[in-house]
Amino acid sequence: MKRTAALIAAVALVPMVLLAQRTSFDYDKTADFSSIKTFALKDGTKVGDPLIDKRIVAAIEAELAAKGLTAAAANPDVTVTYHIAFDKKQDITAYSTGMGAGYGGYRWGGGWGTTDVRVNEILEGTMVIDVANAAKNEIVWRGMGVKEVDVQAKADKRDKNIASAVKKILKDFPPKPKK
Repeated sequence: MKRTAALIAAVALVPMVLLAQRTSFDYDKTADFSSIKTFALKDGTKVGDPLIDKRIVAAIEAELAAKGLTAAAANPDVTVTYHIAFDKKQDITAYSTGMGAGYGGYRWGGGWGTTDVRVNEILEGTMVIDVANAAKNEIVWRGMGVKEVDVQAKADKRDKNIASAVKKILKDFPPKPKK
C-alpha cells in the first residue's frame, strides 16, 4: 500500500517538474561588460506568430531597460538577437494497480491488477538570446532557456510566461566581474 501511494505521488509530481525552465549562459571572459550602455535588437529566428514575437521583443527590451541599458537605433554598444526552436517530446508514464495474494515474501495463487501506460506529446521550446559587440559583430554573451510550451495558454498567461522566461535567461547578464 505504501509503495502504491508513493508511486501515485511521484506520478502526480511529474507535470510540476516538467514545467520548470532550465537555463544556462556563456560569455566571452575578455569582453568589457561595464562599457555596455546601449543596445539594438536584430532579427533572429522568430516564432512566426507576430503576437508572440512582439511579446518576446517587449520582454527583452523591458528586461534590458531594467538592467540600465537604453535602446539605441544608431551606434548601439551591443546588438541583441533571439532565436526560437521547438521540439516535440514524448512523456511516457506507466503505473500498475492491483492486489496479489501471498504470505510473507512468497506469492501463491492468483491476483488481479492493471497497468496503465500513457504517452503524451509535449511541445518543448528553446529560446536563445545572443548579445554581440556591435562594433566587432562578435557574440560576447549567450543565454538559453528550455521549457515546456503551454499551447493552450490565454494571452495574459503567455505574457507572464514569456516575460518570466526572458527574465530568467537574462538573469546573469551582464556577468559579474571576477574579484
